[in-house]
Amino acid sequence: MIIKHLEKIWTTEHIRKKILVTLGIIVIYKLFSAIPVPGVKVGLLDAFTTQLQANQQLAFFGALMGGWLENFSIVLMGLAPYINATIIIQLLAVIVPSLEALKKEGEQGQKKLNNYTRWLTVPLALAQSYGMILLLNTLIGTSGTSIIDTTDFTGVVLPAMITITAGTMALLWLGDIINESGIGNGTSIIIFAGVLAGVPQHILGYLSTDSIGLLVALTLLTLGVIYVIIKFTEGYRKVPLIYTRTGREERSHFPIRINQAGMVPIIFAVSIVTFPSLIGQILEKKGTGSSAEIGAWLAANLSMNNPGWIYITVYFLLVLGFSYFYVSITFNTDEVSETIQKRGGYIPGIRPGKETAEYLQKTSDHLNLFGGSFLALIAVFPYVVTKLALMLNIPVAGNGNIDFLISGSGLIIVVGVILDILRRIDSDLKSFDYKRFY
Repeated sequence: MIIKHLEKIWTTEHIRKKILVTLGIIVIYKLFSAIPVPGVKVGLLDAFTTQLQANQQLAFFGALMGGWLENFSIVLMGLAPYINATIIIQLLAVIVPSLEALKKEGEQGQKKLNNYTRWLTVPLALAQSYGMILLLNTLIGTSGTSIIDTTDFTGVVLPAMITITAGTMALLWLGDIINESGIGNGTSIIIFAGVLAGVPQHILGYLSTDSIGLLVALTLLTLGVIYVIIKFTEGYRKVPLIYTRTGREERSHFPIRINQAGMVPIIFAVSIVTFPSLIGQILEKKGTGSSAEIGAWLAANLSMNNPGWIYITVYFLLVLGFSYFYVSITFNTDEVSETIQKRGGYIPGIRPGKETAEYLQKTSDHLNLFGGSFLALIAVFPYVVTKLALMLNIPVAGNGNIDFLISGSGLIIVVGVILDILRRIDSDLKSFDYKRFY
């Protein structure tokens, strides 16, 4: 059945073209990731990559954002500036009336908001690229030799910043090509490709240490977790609705997903939880006295390399908190209630208007408690298992952490993107079959 479905997809010409275009764009993205930033000392890249892999905060952050830190590449920042710009515009749309009005204008308004987001991405990319260059140079030194000369701002740092910013905008352009000529959801597919790129290296790490049994167990566990995430991602609650516009009652429902925020809370949380440890490492190296002590405490207690219970708790609460925060911005219960009322609908036993909005908000909060907690649990699960294994004196191979073949956070992204791809392809197939009747 699956083979026939795949054969049908491949033999449908316009779908095959979309898949080939998408794969081609991913290849171009990989080529970009192999080009180092101008001014980088290429001879030190191997040592730089080795030290970076030992610093899980940066490696994990880079993978989730679609960046490529290992080669100090031109796509160093990935889509992080664009993601941050999107968050800022969404927040401003709640505060600024003119932006809020654009949200209500439909497709044209959304195009304008997207343009504002892209313009904001440029200065954010410049600022963040400067910070990342200094951060990598400070944290990952090779025997006291810097990977890039940060003392020459005009001749080295500024061209590097412009190149990295151009790399981010190039990724956005590649994402647009996927949206227009590929299978769609371009930016998510680029992040998806960045997450999957680390899987072969993860597997080789276990094979090189002869941890075959652990690798098999983690593979089975990963498949099991993927199944649970699929069920969780596709789950929703049906809020019953009754429409009376036609003179008779028509029953329908309004679906509210359990996972309303998707992968966004994890990206938010990772962006924040990684920086206290990075700042701590800088203070520990460069600071003196109390600042060095504060840095040592941050590096010891909020480090992804050696996550303690404080780190795990903070990470869990951040994912849960950002889940509520993001849903409060994107799910406007007042607008939904107003739309239902205008269409002549109501929820049985609930008055239209304010009471309907309050009911939807309460239902959303309850679902978000389960959805956000599940996201947070998947995110911290590898760290909890690692801590318990160390407490029970179970040997831990690889990099010192027991993790899925793909990180828990990465699994949420991978599953979400794959489900979206399948929906888009299925929709295209139905459209193709429909046209055969004409």
